[in-house]
Amino acid sequence: MYFAMAKRLLLETDKRLLWKIAWNFGLKGGMLAVQKHKKRLKKGEYFPPFLYISVINSCNLQCQGCWVDVKAKQHKIDRQRFSKMISEAKEMGNYFFGILGGEPFMYRDLLSVLGEHPDCYFQIFTNGQLITDDMAKEMRRMGNVTPLISVEGNDDVSNVRRGGEDVNNRTFEGIKNCVKNKLFTGVCSSICSTNFDDMVNEEWVDKLIKLGVMYMWFHGYRPIGPDPNEDMALSTDQQRQIRQFVVDTRAKKPIAFIDAYYDHDGQALCPAATGISHHISPYGDIEPCPIIQFAKESIDDERGLKAAFIESAFLKDFRDLATEKTRGCIVLEHPDLLKELAEKHGARDTTMRNTAYEELGALSPKKSQHDPGFEIPEKNLVYKLSKKLFFNDFGVYAKQKK
Repeated sequence: MYFAMAKRLLLETDKRLLWKIAWNFGLKGGMLAVQKHKKRLKKGEYFPPFLYISVINSCNLQCQGCWVDVKAKQHKIDRQRFSKMISEAKEMGNYFFGILGGEPFMYRDLLSVLGEHPDCYFQIFTNGQLITDDMAKEMRRMGNVTPLISVEGNDDVSNVRRGGEDVNNRTFEGIKNCVKNKLFTGVCSSICSTNFDDMVNEEWVDKLIKLGVMYMWFHGYRPIGPDPNEDMALSTDQQRQIRQFVVDTRAKKPIAFIDAYYDHDGQALCPAATGISHHISPYGDIEPCPIIQFAKESIDDERGLKAAFIESAFLKDFRDLATEKTRGCIVLEHPDLLKELAEKHGARDTTMRNTAYEELGALSPKKSQHDPGFEIPEKNLVYKLSKKLFFNDFGVYAKQKK
């Protein structure tokens, strides 16, 4: 499997892009950024080594369970603030950024801004439908961008899930344009009850490998936002099946399989709770994560980005509460406590619909990835070592009662 994966990388991806991945992301954006994060933790300073930035609220689709105000008037982070934020993060040792929306490619200056930072690496979360051949060529020329394209099931399921017609055909055209131009291309899926059988199987993985996709990412559907569909939520058994499938696939298939919610021993974790990542909204709000739409600080804080993160009492109390109550997702397990925390700090609702408090108050507790007694350790030695060294809980859960 290791040889087959190496062969795919060498033959199916632009070699210059592989160097960018290894240097910009692997070394600077990954290993060195996390080491600086560890040093800051020893001083009690939290500045996340990975920032996820939603650059625009608009989208060309209307997916079930979406928490973004895609129907509202378009709002985006203007390019000057966007570029300045990246520069400030680089001063802290950050070189990897996740770019989200809405649909990021509706942000007209997106590639232009990312091109101003050739020393960084950017992962763009996209539905792929706006990726033309010319756009893929430009990303190849830049070399510091990986598209992560969402596919949510078979043709019928995707049309329903994503509120459109002919959704998969248009998305796969975007994937093909990326692969044709030898980009390091990924596919992500929000796994729920309606697409579970279509996607949690080897046939789907083999199809992506044959297509030329280099990595995958599964994340569990979270019933939140203005129109949560609780019937689509995963059962505990389905979550266990997904975890086992991901671990097994990583050990035998020549495709990278990302997850962000478990350590090397299979224990659950929350990236926001550990302080390894936080989120910037299209309005510049600094939020714990994309689905927690409350904030006290913004990227326009007069103190600067560093102080806004490090001195934030709201983010600190969020991390303390989240790590005290669960190793999983506090939004799913304890929405009432999260609401109390936001109210305590007078955190502003960062949505344009101004109903985030009501939405959080209406949620009922659910199981998340935290599943004590059913931990499934990594089998793939590369993943196991990488997670142990660079993507673990950094000891933040040590204070939990045993």
